[in-house]
Amino acid sequence: MSAKTLLIAGASGLVGSAAARAFAAAGWRVLGVSRRPPPLQGVEHLALDLLDEAACRAMRPRFSDVTHLVFAALEEQPGLFPGWTDPALMERNARMLRNLFEPLAESAPLEHVLLLQGTKAYGVHHPAVDRTTIRIPLREREPRVEHPNFYWLQEDYLRGKQRDGKWGLTIFRPTVIYGDAAGVNMNPMLPIAVWAVVQQEAGEPLHFPGRGSGLAIQEAVDADLLARALVWAAESPAARDRTFNITNGDVFQWRWVWPAIADEFRLAPGEHRPQSLAEELPRRRRDWARAVERYGLVAPRDPVAFCGWNSIVYTDMLLAMRESPQPLLNSTIALRQAGFHACMDTEDMFRSLIRRLRAKRLVP
Repeated sequence: MSAKTLLIAGASGLVGSAAARAFAAAGWRVLGVSRRPPPLQGVEHLALDLLDEAACRAMRPRFSDVTHLVFAALEEQPGLFPGWTDPALMERNARMLRNLFEPLAESAPLEHVLLLQGTKAYGVHHPAVDRTTIRIPLREREPRVEHPNFYWLQEDYLRGKQRDGKWGLTIFRPTVIYGDAAGVNMNPMLPIAVWAVVQQEAGEPLHFPGRGSGLAIQEAVDADLLARALVWAAESPAARDRTFNITNGDVFQWRWVWPAIADEFRLAPGEHRPQSLAEELPRRRRDWARAVERYGLVAPRDPVAFCGWNSIVYTDMLLAMRESPQPLLNSTIALRQAGFHACMDTEDMFRSLIRRLRAKRLVP
């Protein structure tokens, strides 16, 4: 059993909750910082608004044993995409890290920091970046694609602080993350599951609602696989001061995984009927509420509250992606060569997550 103490910022989120579960299972003492408590046993919750500098400083005595930090806290705007280029939101995310890290660094015997970024580090989302100039596969060793991004504000801040300390820094850039956390910003699994349930309630097959063809080549990473990588990186010398992309290790197309998703819900795959989940799920509140009542689900009766509005918007984007001669694929060679070899078949991931949601009584 490790004698280390981990502080997770954003412990109730998609990555943070999975990381808390993984580190606690590995024998770590886990402190979880978030505004709402994570639904986990074995985690000491610290209710804290990271935008409140005074509150963060007042928490300093609780940080005295922290040896490792996972910073997975994130603020997004409603509607998601406008915030990705909003300088004010970028600064808020940078301030969240600074507010936490300053008292932490002053009081903790810090050994290692793990910072979450994502594929947006390569500028794929930003209108100032010409996507035809982005080299595929996306590699961590390529020069930084300069564009406004809170990733750089956070990373540059930590690298500046690292010059005064003896702690290591590992940065992870996961592709699209799928997990079982509800009410979060960017978890496509929940809107897909709710769509299946309301179709079930209506006696309909699982029609594919994507506005794209379903043939775009995409990547995914299971939140628990990412959490395993964080546990590995926390103490692996090979991960110190490195940046890693991470995916499940394969690619997928919606057209070919959709039958597996339907099968897990005991539904026929249905037809391709393009529509927006952001429009449809609010209209189907009664179907979802009826399922919650009928099956005794431990989920809100409002599907938007259950999924998180931004997760629904994000899912629409993923389902609408069209085929591209230059699909945005990540190289994960650096992570493998450093010693983390775990992977997951993405179709198996969808099946596993649906079963996990069912075991938690979040879907029937």
